[in-house]
Amino acid sequence: MERTGFFLSIICTILILSGCRPQLPEADQIEISWEVISNTHSDQPRTKAEFVIKNNSRFRFNDNNWALYYNQAPRPNISTMPGSLTEVEWINGDWHRIVPQEGFRLRSGEEVTITYEASRWWIKESDAPMGLYFVFYDRHGNETEIITADNYEVKPFTRIEQITRHKNDLYPIPTPQWRYEKNQGMHHVPEDELKDIIPTPVSINTTGEYVIFTEPVEIYYQDGLRKEADYLAGVLSSLTGQPFTPLTGTEEKPNSILLRKSNFSVNGVGEEAYRLEVRKDRNILITGTDNAGVFYGIQSLKSLMPVNAFLGTAMGVRIKEIKIEDAPRFPYRGLHVDVARNFQEKDQILKTLDLMAFYKINTMLLYVTEDEGWRLEIRDLPELTEVGGQREHTAKEDAAVHPAYGSGPFPYAEGTHGSGYYTHEDFVEILRYAKDRHITIIPEVNLPGHARAAIKAMEARYNRLMAAGDEEGANQFRLIDPEDESEYISPQSFTDNVVNVARESVYRFFETVVDGIIAMYQEADAPLEIFHTGGDEVPEGAWTQSPMIDELLKDLPEITDPKNLQAYFFDRAIKILEERDLKIAGWEEVVLLKDEAATYIPNPEFTDRNVIPYIWNNLWDNQDLGYRLANLGYPIVQCHVSNFYFDLAYNKDPEEPGLYWAGFVNTKDAWYYAPYDVFKTTLRTAMGREIDIDKEYADMERLRPDSENNIMGLQAQLWSETILGPDMLEYYTLPKVIGFAESAWTSERSYERIENREQRETEANRKWNVFANTLAQKELPRLAGLHGGFNYRLPLPGAIIEDGVLHANIEFPGLIIRYTTNGDEPTRRSALYTEPVEVTGEVRLRAFDMAGRHSRTVTLE
Repeated sequence: MERTGFFLSIICTILILSGCRPQLPEADQIEISWEVISNTHSDQPRTKAEFVIKNNSRFRFNDNNWALYYNQAPRPNISTMPGSLTEVEWINGDWHRIVPQEGFRLRSGEEVTITYEASRWWIKESDAPMGLYFVFYDRHGNETEIITADNYEVKPFTRIEQITRHKNDLYPIPTPQWRYEKNQGMHHVPEDELKDIIPTPVSINTTGEYVIFTEPVEIYYQDGLRKEADYLAGVLSSLTGQPFTPLTGTEEKPNSILLRKSNFSVNGVGEEAYRLEVRKDRNILITGTDNAGVFYGIQSLKSLMPVNAFLGTAMGVRIKEIKIEDAPRFPYRGLHVDVARNFQEKDQILKTLDLMAFYKINTMLLYVTEDEGWRLEIRDLPELTEVGGQREHTAKEDAAVHPAYGSGPFPYAEGTHGSGYYTHEDFVEILRYAKDRHITIIPEVNLPGHARAAIKAMEARYNRLMAAGDEEGANQFRLIDPEDESEYISPQSFTDNVVNVARESVYRFFETVVDGIIAMYQEADAPLEIFHTGGDEVPEGAWTQSPMIDELLKDLPEITDPKNLQAYFFDRAIKILEERDLKIAGWEEVVLLKDEAATYIPNPEFTDRNVIPYIWNNLWDNQDLGYRLANLGYPIVQCHVSNFYFDLAYNKDPEEPGLYWAGFVNTKDAWYYAPYDVFKTTLRTAMGREIDIDKEYADMERLRPDSENNIMGLQAQLWSETILGPDMLEYYTLPKVIGFAESAWTSERSYERIENREQRETEANRKWNVFANTLAQKELPRLAGLHGGFNYRLPLPGAIIEDGVLHANIEFPGLIIRYTTNGDEPTRRSALYTEPVEVTGEVRLRAFDMAGRHSRTVTLE
């Protein structure tokens, strides 16, 4: 008995010394599920969802020893149902947590349901909570352990109330039956009616004959075109496996490709123009007005090659005997890539540049800074990437970047995308790679809003130098007023993401960043002409309770409201960039002011300052905003959300990832666009209501003919909140970017000037049918082999069963449909659908292309 008591005392002593810490659960011992209950249960736009947490471990959850953190698309006014012993809390941005309330207990084998509501809606699997992890605490409230929640399931969205955005959502749910009806106007066209090249050239003349290449060709080039010749040699080597050595020369010879330059214009355009001729004697001539024109001629030659040449199945190469003259419609053809919210590795950016080059897109706006991450090394400010370049579990007020978009608690964890950055050397390599492909990279450093990662990085620097006793150095680049008590919430739900524009250190910071970036461009021998400052979405309430701002406003009597201090900041930024001979670009807000009703109005102050507004907003009564600015004299880039925001989901299918705050964007939307009269092609509201364009646009400002030249070009956007990794980047991009390329490069299309809506849409649909066939039969299967292959999206089949007979069709005719009736997933060996067929039981269908890629599965009973 004494021995037993002795051992018990030893055990108790050990437990006391260890804090009596219980055994924590393993990552997979806690089952968690999440489900949307309804988006239509309330008269007001509200969503109801629930977590179910089941404890399969021996750990006892109580009211003070745990919290569950996660990321989820933020919604205002989040609240847990009355009587719950847990509370769902929004922290900042998309960061949330569930915390227990007094009396909570969850023992082994028990489960708890946590029901909560929020404003608006969640309708997609990509809206679900991500990156779940538990934080455990001791009895004093100290964090003791962090464990990721690996046993997590998102329940499927199957009911109408789960997929509908309240009662005003007029977008249809894309069922197989809906797709079948929608595809009824599409039909197959033969190969000789397909487009030879996308984007469509200005002029094509063919004889109907083909030229067969069975032997390697010689490559000759005029002086000054060595890089283009080497590029062409690389293309041919990758296709044939044989080496090609370009030679200088200007003689036209059989079985050769000659690259040369000459002075000419096409459609009045003398830059980036080219002529391409394929002759019977296997002599190919590519003549450009400049090096870029020659390069684009090479891309068109690649387009003329048969698809199987890219898939490795061609015995020879058959190309049409053809003459082409071509030049771009717009000098600016851009793709915006957000690597700040979720990071993309250097190699993926290089691959994206190759894709852009193939479709003659000549500008990448690289978005390298955001609230959630700073992705570009600035050697004079190492904290920007050491702190701002990674996300981790922390406290909101700490000098670190908290988790976002499912990045989890640990920086650089496998399978996450919240941490990473481009070193100085990486970025120089990217710039050189782009330059060789005649692509300009414009850096975007977003200020004064969207700046939380920079703020936290500079606070870490401040803390480090203050601890070292260097107060002057600590304040050298500080971005906040520590006494600022302004209350605001940004559109992405941050309350601490705006720099204080009264601090001189903000402008010293901006200069240092700009100079660090300029140094990389100089090292890469790449021209930097435009610097993009972002400048969007500074929230109402910023700068309203800052002593530093109050002092600044005393010297600025012309500014009567702090919200218009953005113009003050922008003016300072312009001067910094003007001193460095740079043009300044920003989102449209940088040239707008807010009136007393907080309505944006154009600001003519910067029309003569080399300022380029990028116009994203063409909804919510702003369809004419870009034209108002162009008519004022601003050169603009049209980035319209209804057509060119590729991060918006293809449609309302809950399995189709993406955002939908401005509606949905598919490939046809990117293709069907009238840049000089967007009223003709902006046809629905964000909630899917059809717009009476004659009535609702009647009083809006039209683009004057003398202002058409103020439209520099078009740009597509890839914001990355829901883009996790390279496969998703490519899925969101393709095939939308092919439709965009047609809008940005190709000369005015016949439907654009047709005033009668019915006639215009009939003509557009006729042309779209040919374009969609070309996607299916040529462009998409080629992408399976081009540059290592891309993860492009294939549309799902449309299908109905009537009286036991299956009817099916497809959005892109030329794709083939295969089906099964035994419950198996369709494969390339499954039954081929060619005409209505009798079926019984469960029918599964997939679309396939000639490369063997397939769509998701459609199931019918």
